Amino acid sequence: MDEQLRHRVRSLLSARDRSVFELVAAREWPGAERVLPRLSRSANHGLLWFGLAAGMWAVGSPRGRRAAARGVASLALASATVNTVGKRSVRRARPVQDSVPLMRQLRRQPVTTSFPSGHSASAAAFAVGAALESRRWGAVLAPVAASVAFSRVYTGVHYPSDVVAGAALGAGAAFAVRGLVPSRTQLPPPARPRTGAPVLPDGDGLVVVVNPGSGAQPTVTDPVRQLRTALPKAEVVLYEESAGPLPAVLEEAARDAVKRGGALGVCGGDGTVNAAATAALQYDVPLAVFPGGTFNHFAVDLGVETIQDTCAAVAAGTAVKVDVGRVTPTGGGEPLHFLNTFSLGSYPELVRVRERWSPRLGGPLASMLGVIHVLRTSRPVQAEVNGRRRSMWLLFAGNGAYRSVGVAPVRRYDLADGLLDVRIAHGGHFARTRLLAAAVSGALRSSPVYAAIRTQRLRISGVAPGTHLAFDGEVAPAPPAFALDKAEEALTVYRPDFD
Repeated sequence: MDEQLRHRVRSLLSARDRSVFELVAAREWPGAERVLPRLSRSANHGLLWFGLAAGMWAVGSPRGRRAAARGVASLALASATVNTVGKRSVRRARPVQDSVPLMRQLRRQPVTTSFPSGHSASAAAFAVGAALESRRWGAVLAPVAASVAFSRVYTGVHYPSDVVAGAALGAGAAFAVRGLVPSRTQLPPPARPRTGAPVLPDGDGLVVVVNPGSGAQPTVTDPVRQLRTALPKAEVVLYEESAGPLPAVLEEAARDAVKRGGALGVCGGDGTVNAAATAALQYDVPLAVFPGGTFNHFAVDLGVETIQDTCAAVAAGTAVKVDVGRVTPTGGGEPLHFLNTFSLGSYPELVRVRERWSPRLGGPLASMLGVIHVLRTSRPVQAEVNGRRRSMWLLFAGNGAYRSVGVAPVRRYDLADGLLDVRIAHGGHFARTRLLAAAVSGALRSSPVYAAIRTQRLRISGVAPGTHLAFDGEVAPAPPAFALDKAEEALTVYRPDFD
């Protein structure tokens, strides 16, 4: 009896499926004949979605780039599931296209089985994956994804149920990816504790220095225009090299902000933000960070992703206290500050090579070739760490504990935890090969060539002359001996109130 019931249900659903398919085939859809077959072909092998992801990455905000990456990851999982499980489990034949007008039909007909629709799975996976990170991008992509899914019925290569099942599978893949890698909205708001800061309506009292040479990602709107529109009473200074060194310009802006009873603002990359933080510390003035660089690590970890985010925080006077890392030479001298990371070893050399080659090759190619060059030519650094002599390919210290993927630091959830996140890649026989193998195999924590600790202070001495250090992407000569520590909750930074 149960078998008969299941057979009747399948027959009923199959009849309804074919009925809807015939209805779509018989109906005229104005304008669709020119658009939908081409759109369906453009989605072959995910090319449409990879192209959209590249565009989102090129012109989008950090959230847009994360949405693109999440969309591609969701698509990859959905495609793998459809091709390895879905189509092999249900070997449904493709629809007979006798009722589909010839001009709608695809020139090259699919040869795989019909259920589920791989195109619909990829479309839904990419759109839903992007939407889980950015609702705006999800709203933009949803009509495109729906059109691709419908085009599969319109061109006669899938039944409606194939499309529905594929879309459901794609959406499920997007949620599965989010389960493995939580979206930004699922993570706890970064930075604490809250603190008071001057309320600056329309930016009254704010002095903003914009560094146009910070390697910013392309944006549709000029950041200077955005700032002057959103904060009409702020003084916006466009930095030019003829005005002198950037730190001196930022110090002058900080002094001006003190006189106005306001705050210092900065728009640029992490190196520019570092110089602004030093000036803000020197003159005890709050800092407003407007993302304007390629990666904006500090701004993203702070929870500020767009210029509008900071504008809203400045107008409302919402801010937090953050720690500042320090490199203090032994025996006296002005300390260097870092908001993100400090490193000694191979990375400073990579930065120097990248800066030397970037004008001729461009940033991405210079970085890639720089990595190859450094791996071939660099030598371990010899130094004493807390009194113990070590040979190191890299000594890394993060301003706050980083969440990591393998050896790579990814993101901080707390910018005022009082900790340095220290990681050391030791030198020795085949150390680089062993380190890479440990990272790939997931055995990094137990590898003898890698060490990771969280501490409040580190003493470095016995550094050879000519050695360089890097801090927030900038490079400077390393002192023979110095201490790494933190000025806890030393800097007040504007940030939107997430609660």
